[in-house]
Amino acid sequence: MTTQPAGRPVWTRYVAIGDSFTEGMSDPDPTREDAYVGWADRLAHHLDGVAEAERLPFGYANLAVRGRTLDDVVGPQLDAAMTMTPDLVSMVGGGNDLLRPSVDLDGLASRLEEAVVRLRASGADVLLATPTDTRDAGLFRALRGRHAVHSANIFTIAQDHGCHVLNLWGMRALRDWRMWAPDRIHLTTEGHRRVALAALTALGHDTDRGDWTAPLPPAEAARRSDELRGHAEWVRTHAAPWVERRVRGTSSGDRVTAKRPSLQHFRDPQQPPEHQPNTEH
Repeated sequence: MTTQPAGRPVWTRYVAIGDSFTEGMSDPDPTREDAYVGWADRLAHHLDGVAEAERLPFGYANLAVRGRTLDDVVGPQLDAAMTMTPDLVSMVGGGNDLLRPSVDLDGLASRLEEAVVRLRASGADVLLATPTDTRDAGLFRALRGRHAVHSANIFTIAQDHGCHVLNLWGMRALRDWRMWAPDRIHLTTEGHRRVALAALTALGHDTDRGDWTAPLPPAEAARRSDELRGHAEWVRTHAAPWVERRVRGTSSGDRVTAKRPSLQHFRDPQQPPEHQPNTEH
């Protein structure tokens, strides 16, 4: 949704900042090993098409890196984004903070709002995003209260400062476990595709809402033994390494850099931007 007057502006300088969600995990780039596409790249492709129809150039940068907390998103990433004089910035961060037992929700909102004020003062439009609703997310259901408060704070900030909001909380299709990768934290390719269309809608453009809101066909009921085996595999492969990193004070993104660190004018009718090679991770 959008909390500012309806309109269909044409953006030509889009910068995405954030964490693994905006980096695009787990939406594999078919042209490169260990690289990702993701909803922001897909959104950029749509926005490029809008700009092209108006015969305008379009540049896109993606500074998001997995494992980053909000302090990095509204700190170094935002600083770098501001040097590119963007007219649109998607700023989606705080997910890694929300996983921490000692998270300060009011502090998160305050830092996010300060970043929004800075961007809006520069003349850039801002796209924020709520967390998802974890009602049906197993162990992650415990985060539902935090996600709800953070969502309310995001909508308040957006209303006060004229931002657009990608309402992931309201995307019921994302409650389906099949939209999520085996790590249960990152979206599949289909999930990212739908989120990109939801973001485009939030920015005021027409989309086929049924294409991204319709639920998947009913799944066959899983046997209890298969569920237990899947939980055990998830703990061993994903949860345990995450806990180990937390104990060591390391991050999955410690050796990762932004995949698209500068504005690139990637228009190529033979190769859509989401399929072009990204800058080295």
